[in-house]
Amino acid sequence: MKSIASKILLPAAISLFAVAALFGALPLPGIQAIGIVTHPNDIFADIYQNASPSVVAISVATAEGAGGGSGFVIDRAGHIVTNAHVVEEADEIVVEFLEGAIIRAHLVGSDPASDLAVLKVDVPADQLQPIAFADSDQLIVGQTALAIGSPFSQGWTLTSGIISAVDRTIQGLTEFSIGGVIQTDASINPGNSGGPLINLDGEVIGVNSQIISAARSSAGVGFAIPSNLTQRVAATLIDTGEMTYSYLGISGFDVNINAIESLDLPNNFRGVVIREVIDDGPSAGAGLREITRMLNLDDELVGMRADIITAVDGAPIKGMNDLITYLARNTRPDQTITLSVLRDGARELEVPIALGSR
Repeated sequence: MKSIASKILLPAAISLFAVAALFGALPLPGIQAIGIVTHPNDIFADIYQNASPSVVAISVATAEGAGGGSGFVIDRAGHIVTNAHVVEEADEIVVEFLEGAIIRAHLVGSDPASDLAVLKVDVPADQLQPIAFADSDQLIVGQTALAIGSPFSQGWTLTSGIISAVDRTIQGLTEFSIGGVIQTDASINPGNSGGPLINLDGEVIGVNSQIISAARSSAGVGFAIPSNLTQRVAATLIDTGEMTYSYLGISGFDVNINAIESLDLPNNFRGVVIREVIDDGPSAGAGLREITRMLNLDDELVGMRADIITAVDGAPIKGMNDLITYLARNTRPDQTITLSVLRDGARELEVPIALGSR
C-alpha cells in the first residue's frame, strides 16, 4: 500500500490582519456564520466542536501490514470520503468515530486518478453527522484553512493555516495529473491523509492528500484535492462504483520563452504547447500536430512549429493546469469539445474533437 502523508494546517498564532478583523477593524470572510467572539481561538474551537464528529480515523489491514488515515462523513447513508491511497489493497477497513464507536467499513469505489475513495458504514442515520462542502472555485490565496485528522494515529487533531496557492497540479496514483489542487502551508504528517481541509464556515474545501518533503514530514507545502472535484468523484463512485474521465490524447507544456521567441508571440501569450500527439487518440484523429523543433548544427534552437491550445469551448486556457482542470470538471467521455488552437504562431483554428475515455 502506498503511503502518502495527508494534511494538517499550521500557525497557532493568527495574523495581525485576522486579529484586526476580529476586533472590528477589518472584515473577515466567513465570520458572520460563526458569530463575533472575543478571541480568535474561540472561532477555531467552535468549528472543531461542530466538525469533529464528522471526521473519522481509518485503520486498514493489507497483505503487507497495517496502515491508516482519516476521512469524513458526507451523508446520512453512511458514506465516507477518504484518499484512495489510504485504502489501497486493503483487506480490512475499520472506522472509528469521535464518540468511540468502532465500525467495519466496506469500499464503495476508488478513483486512483484523483486519489479519492468512498467507504460505507452501517450506522443509523441519526448517529451520523455529515459535513457540508464549500465551492472550491471561490477560494483565494490567504484565506484561513483548518484541518482535522489523525496524525501518527494520535486521534483527532485540529491545526490551522492558510491557503498558500490555488490551481496547482499534482500527480495522482496513475500516470495522469490532478488539476485545480489547493496548496496550503499546513503541517501535514502520516495519518492525516483523507481528512478534511475546512474553511471558517466549517465547510470542506478540500481533501488533504500530499506533501512535498523528502523526509515525509511537514515542510509547509501540502496539497488538498478540491471540494468540487471531490463531490463529483464521490457522487459517481456512489452511483456506479467507478470513475471515468475524458481523454484528449496529448501531452504538453505551458508556453515558455522558447516558444514565445521562436513563434514571435507576445511576451504575455499563454496556452498549452502540444508536445506529443498520441497515436490513434482523439487529438490525432482531429489533426492536431505535435511540436517540431528546428536546430542548427550546434544543436541550438533556431525555430519551431507547434500547435498551441488557447481555449476549450471558449474558456481561456493559460496552461496545462487549466486544461487538466477544465476536462476533469466539465467534460465526459464521448463528448465533443472545440479547441481554439494557434498553429505555428500564425493560423488560428477551431478544432472539434470527440473525447475518448482514459
